[in-house]
Amino acid sequence: MENVFNKLRNLDAYPKVNEDFYSRTLSGGIITLVSSLAIFFLFFSEFRLYLHTVTETKLLVDTSRGEALRINFDVTFPAIPCTLLNLDAMDISGEQHLDIKHDIIKKRINAHGDVIESRQDGIGAPKIEKPLQRHGGRLEHNETYCGSCFGAEQSDDDCCNSCEEVREAYRQKGWAMTNVDLIDQCKREGFIQRVKDEDGEGCNIHGSLEVNKVAGNFHFAPGKSFHQTNIFLSDLLAFQKDSYNISHRINRLAFGEYFPGVVNPLDGAQWIHETSNGMYQYFIKVVPTIYTDIRGRTVHSNQYSVTQHFKNLEVIYPNSHPGVFFIYDFSPIKVTFKEEHISFLHFITNICAVIGGIFTVAGIIDSFVYHGQRRMKKKMEIGKFR
Repeated sequence: MENVFNKLRNLDAYPKVNEDFYSRTLSGGIITLVSSLAIFFLFFSEFRLYLHTVTETKLLVDTSRGEALRINFDVTFPAIPCTLLNLDAMDISGEQHLDIKHDIIKKRINAHGDVIESRQDGIGAPKIEKPLQRHGGRLEHNETYCGSCFGAEQSDDDCCNSCEEVREAYRQKGWAMTNVDLIDQCKREGFIQRVKDEDGEGCNIHGSLEVNKVAGNFHFAPGKSFHQTNIFLSDLLAFQKDSYNISHRINRLAFGEYFPGVVNPLDGAQWIHETSNGMYQYFIKVVPTIYTDIRGRTVHSNQYSVTQHFKNLEVIYPNSHPGVFFIYDFSPIKVTFKEEHISFLHFITNICAVIGGIFTVAGIIDSFVYHGQRRMKKKMEIGKFR
C-alpha cells in the first residue's frame, strides 16, 4: 500500500515548496490584487451572460402547404366616411372576399381625430315597419316580406330585404347602383342620408382577416366593388363625388401573431394626399417565421419587408378605382428564432479559462518585474563596491 501512495505522490503536478523559500514582494502584492479584481469582474460578466438568453437564428426552406394566415390591421382614413369605406381581399388561387364585414370594427372620427361612434360593420339595420312587397302595396295582416332586388334577382325566389342586400345583388350582377333614391330599402334605412351626414368625417377600421397562404392582395376602397369583364369597379357613381382623398395612417399591420423582437415596418406609417383620386400600393414580401422562447413555447408568425408606390388616377388612369392596396407574396425561405441559455459546462469552461489565464499572465508579469528588480539591485550593489 505504501508503494501505491509513493507512486501517487510522484504523479503530483503541483509540488509544494517550503515556505522558508518564499520571497514576498510589494510588486507581487500589487499584481495579485489587480489580478484578483480582474477575475472578480470577469466572473460576474460571464455569470450575467450565463443568466441571459441568446437567440439562435436559422434559415430553412419553407415546405408548409395549405395553411391559413391571419392579417391584423388598424388603419385610419381621415377623409373617407365609414359608410363608404369597404375592405376586399383576393388571391391567385381565385378566391375572392368582397366587402368583408366579419371581425371588422369601424370608428367614425371627426376632423380632429376624435371618435364619434364605434360600430361593428354590417350590424344595426333598422326595423321594418310595413315595407313594400315585391309587387307593390304595403304589408297587412301576417304577410311575409320579400323585398325586390330591382332587376338584380338571380331567380324568382330571391329577396332583398335591406339596402345592403340590394347593393350585393347589384354587385353580383356587375351593375353599378346609380338609383339609390328610388330603392325603397335604401330610403327606409336612410342610406343616402347617412352618407350625407358623414360627409367630412373620417374612419378608423381595425380587425383581422384570414387568407390563404398564397400570393394575393387586400385593399381598402370607397364604395362596394363589383366585377365586370375581369375588371374590378365600384358603385361610387351613386354618390356623385368627383374625387376621394385616400390619405391614411397605418397604426398597425401584422401578418400573424406578435413575438419578441418582431419589427413591422408599416406600423405608424402615414401618407397624406391633398387633392385628387389616387391608388396607393404597398408591395409586401412576407417571410414565414417560427419563434421558440426559453420555455419551449412556439409562435408561428411572419415578418415582412415592403416597398410602396402611388398612382395618380386622374392623370394616368382616369377610370380606375381609388384606394389603398396591399399586395403580398411569400418568401420560400423560413426563419427560425430559438432562445436558449449558455450551457453550464460552457460557463464553467469560461470561468476556468478566465482564472487560469489571468493567473498565468499575472505570473509572467510578476516574474518579469521580480527579475528586473533583482538585476537593478545587483547593479546598485556592484556600484557601491566600486
